Amino acid sequence: MLLDTSIIATAIPKITSDFHALNDVGWYGSSYLLASCSLTPMTGKIYSRYSSKWSFMIFLGVFELGSLLCALAKNSNMLIVARAVAGLGSSGMINGALTIIAACVRLEKRADLGRENLTIVVGQLGILLGPLLGGALTQHASWRWCFWINLPCGVIVAGILFLIHIPDRTVKRTSHSSILSVFKELDVIGFALFAPAAIMFLLALQWGGTFYPWNSATVIGLFCGAAGNIAVFMYWEYRVGDAALLPWSMVKQRIVWCSGVVMLFFFGSQLIISYYLAIYFQAVRGVEPTLAGVYLLPGILSQMLFAIVSGTLVGKLGYYLPWAVGSACLATIGCGLMSTFNPTTATATWIGYQIIGGIGRGSGLQMPIVAIQNCIPEKQIPVGMSLVAFAQTLGGALFLTFAQTAFSTALRTELPMLAPGVSALVVETAGATGFRAIVPSGSVDGVIESYSVAITHVLYVATGSAAACFCFAWGIGWKDIRKKKVVQPAA
Repeated sequence: MLLDTSIIATAIPKITSDFHALNDVGWYGSSYLLASCSLTPMTGKIYSRYSSKWSFMIFLGVFELGSLLCALAKNSNMLIVARAVAGLGSSGMINGALTIIAACVRLEKRADLGRENLTIVVGQLGILLGPLLGGALTQHASWRWCFWINLPCGVIVAGILFLIHIPDRTVKRTSHSSILSVFKELDVIGFALFAPAAIMFLLALQWGGTFYPWNSATVIGLFCGAAGNIAVFMYWEYRVGDAALLPWSMVKQRIVWCSGVVMLFFFGSQLIISYYLAIYFQAVRGVEPTLAGVYLLPGILSQMLFAIVSGTLVGKLGYYLPWAVGSACLATIGCGLMSTFNPTTATATWIGYQIIGGIGRGSGLQMPIVAIQNCIPEKQIPVGMSLVAFAQTLGGALFLTFAQTAFSTALRTELPMLAPGVSALVVETAGATGFRAIVPSGSVDGVIESYSVAITHVLYVATGSAAACFCFAWGIGWKDIRKKKVVQPAA
C-alpha cells in the first residue's frame, strides 16, 4: 500500500503535462486519501463482524478496479475519480492486513518489537521503491504502468489468500440480522455525513483563488456546507456513542486524540515533501523522472534507517515520548531548511537537508502507534488503531490540498513579476514538465524561478505541519513499555 502511495510522486509532473492539469496535483493524492480515510473507521467494524479473508478479497477487488480505471484514464477528472475508487479499496486493505496478522499470530508473538520492526521495514521498502519505480516506468514506458503494475500483484495476493486458512475473530451475529441492523452496526449515516463535508471543504480550498474568488458565493457556500455537515456529524457521533464511526469514548482520551493529531500532521508533512520535491527536481532542476526518484533517496533512506533504529532503541530503553518530540524537532528543521531550495542549490546541500528531515520523520514514524498499543486497554486497541489510521489518511488528504492551494496562489503571483508576458494559464496547462517546450526561451528562467518560489511556499506548509507535531507529541503519554521481570518470592 505504501508503494502505491509513493509510486505516483515522480509520475505526477508527467501526468500534469499529459492532461494539461497542473492545478489538479493535490487531487491525485487527496482524492485517494480522502476516500480511504472516510471508510477506514467503518472497515474496522466490517472486519470484526464478517470473514476477514473474504472482506479483504472484496476490498482488494475494489482497489484493483480503481487501479485499472487509473491506468485507462482519458483525462484528469477520470484519474481523480479512479484514484478515489482505489482509495476506497485501500482503506479495507490496511485494516484487513493488520486484522489478518492479529488473527494468525499469537499475542505474545505480536508483542515482539522485532516483528513490529519487520513490518516497518516492509512498509519503508514500499516508500523506498515507489519513487524509483514510478520514475523508471514514467520515463521508459508510461506513467500508466504505475497503475497497471498493481493488477498482477493483486492477483498473486488473492491467490495466496484463497489457498490459506485465516482464523476469524468476529462478533457473533444473530441469524435474523436485517439490513437496518447492519446499517446501524456500521454507522452508515455517520459515513454519509462525514464524506460530503470533507469533499466540500477540499473543493473550497481547491477552487478558492484559482477557479473562483475566495469571496465568491460558490467558495463561501462550500465552506458553509462543510461546516454544517461537520456540526451534524459531530452531534450524530456523540448521540450514537460507542457504536459511532468515531466512538466518543475513545476520541476523548488524550493519548488517543493526541496520537491521531500527531499522525495527521506527520503524514501531511511527509506527503507534501514526497510530491513537491519530485516536482522541484523535474520542473526546477530539469531532471528526468528516474533521476528525480534517485534524488529523493537521501530522505527516504534516512527515514527507513531511523524508523528501524528508533523502534529497536525504544524497545531497549523503554520510553517513546523523547523520540516523538525529538523527531518532530528534526522534521521541522529539515522542512525549514528544504524551503530554502532554489534552482542553483548545491548537491551537497539538498542531500544534507533531506537527510535531516528523513531522520526526523523516521525517528517518530511509529511512536503514536506504540503509544496506542501500550497506554490503552487491550480490548480498545483495534478501535484506537483505526482512529490513528483515519487521522493519518485525513492528514494526507487535507495537507495535499493546502499545499496545492499554496502552490497555485504563489505561482500565479510570481509569474507576472518574474516572467512578464507569460500567461499563468499557459504555464498551468503545459504542466510541470511541458512548459519548457511552450514558453519563449527568454522567459523560461523566470518561469523556473516562479516554480521554485511556489514550491518554497508549499514547503512552508510542510514546516508548519511538522511543527504542529512537536506541540501535540507531548500528549501521547509517558510510559516505560519494557516488559517487567516478575520476581518470585523467596521460599
